[in-house]
Amino acid sequence: MGVSIDPAKKEMKVLRPFKPVNVSNVNVKQCVWFAMQEYNKNSEDKYIFLVVKIPHAQLQITDRLEYLIDVRIARSNCRKPLNNSELCAVEENSEREKNVHCSFLVGALPWNGEFDVLKKQCFDV
Repeated sequence: MGVSIDPAKKEMKVLRPFKPVNVSNVNVKQCVWFAMQEYNKNSEDKYIFLVVKIPHAQLQITDRLEYLIDVRIARSNCRKPLNNSELCAVEENSEREKNVHCSFLVGALPWNGEFDVLKKQCFDV
């Protein structure tokens, strides 16, 4: 599959524009997992955030798969760094409760195990 790149614009040609994709799609789940690793790594918060809900996702095809995914996340009771044996739960009804809505644009070559967060927009809810 060839991709034409206009060197003047340095923009990828869109082979298929954004269309809805099932949020239970394995690539969507991998992209969300990757985006959350990045989110928690770069977050100033002392606590790990967990996914509460994935309202919807869309897929665009360029030279890779680009997933635009809306994610509702919330602060958990687990402090950073995460210990893999810990079971984390979302903080509810406490002063630490915090919910955030994020849109992640993740570029993926899942067959190569390559994921890249291209854009992230988050706001408190």
